[in-house]
Amino acid sequence: MTTTVPTEPATPARRGGAALEIERVTKQFGDFVAVDDLTLTVPSGAFFALLGPSGCGKTTTLRMVAGLEQPTAGTVSIGGRDVTGTRAHQRPVNTVFQSYALFPHLTVAENVGFGLRRTRTPDVARRVAEGLELVELGHLAQSRPAMLSGGQQQRVALARALVNRPALLLLDEPLGALDLKLRRQMQLELKRIQTEVGLTFVHVTHDQEEAMTMADTVAVMNKGRIEQMGAPAELYEHPRTTFVANFLGRSNLAAGTVVEQLDGGAVLGVDVAGTRVLVPAARAVRTEGEVLVGIRPEKIRLHIDGQEPAATDNVVGPGTVTDVSFTGVSTQYEVLVPGLGTFGVFAQNLTGGATVGLGTQVRLSWSPAFTFGLDGREDRAEGLADLDDEP
Repeated sequence: MTTTVPTEPATPARRGGAALEIERVTKQFGDFVAVDDLTLTVPSGAFFALLGPSGCGKTTTLRMVAGLEQPTAGTVSIGGRDVTGTRAHQRPVNTVFQSYALFPHLTVAENVGFGLRRTRTPDVARRVAEGLELVELGHLAQSRPAMLSGGQQQRVALARALVNRPALLLLDEPLGALDLKLRRQMQLELKRIQTEVGLTFVHVTHDQEEAMTMADTVAVMNKGRIEQMGAPAELYEHPRTTFVANFLGRSNLAAGTVVEQLDGGAVLGVDVAGTRVLVPAARAVRTEGEVLVGIRPEKIRLHIDGQEPAATDNVVGPGTVTDVSFTGVSTQYEVLVPGLGTFGVFAQNLTGGATVGLGTQVRLSWSPAFTFGLDGREDRAEGLADLDDEP
């Protein structure tokens, strides 16, 4: 049987509208600007993700919402109420951190009910039981945290936050300490719980898959600002900057010049190292001059000698296969195309493994409908991992 945590009488956040509004918020630490004139609105009941690399300002933003940091400028409102100057304990917010922060000497039930008892909330036992049932841990109510797995401990921490019935639940890299398989299971579990309770979740993460799996809306942050915000599929299929194209998955980007406009301007003809590539104008940030032509690796098909691409496809090559990596569901190829650089190609393993070997000469093709165009004045490497910057 499924149980949802009962809600309190409706507040502005629960009736609809905005659960969180950040208006022109800036946060400086000395001369360093961690968050730069940030404005965003999170609707009530949404699962919202702030996604970005370390140092982009996402955790600082979360801490300002929680009341753990004060903005240098701007306002933070929760449920229609300005909370900028209020302390953390005065805000209708709970936070779940990567470290579970459970009390080892207390039982699971005592951990979940700790905050309720401190505030002398009535009917603690019932609310604790409902919270544990929601995270499917009622059978472990009398266990100690040391007896639980990492995933179970994280669910206890989540139940402890939910029983306080916050208007806003903040998740700060909550799955970072879990192994890959458990992390993927918990992604689905968190989404299930959020859907059941109907609370507004704001989730901070650097993990692209995590954000795309769980969130309704993702805001990609870079250098204290939001580069692009929207539904996960929209950001992935229609990136508007090189940072988003490279950070959210992988993109193949090739420099080109718009040389013609076809179908009344609906399609751009772009010269890419002597090859004409078609780009839908609706998927292009810029429709004249220098552009970066982009295509996701899974949209590309490999063609060896004797295999002809469709007449309507974009085609580049020939190139040489320089790397082959079997990943289970797909095989990842690296193809060096003279004049264009290296293209990544992800081929689904429909026949049991790699079908093209190292050193093979291939051509690459894809449908123009999947092509996107970015501003050619941007750095093509923006958003790629810099191994020299890794700790």
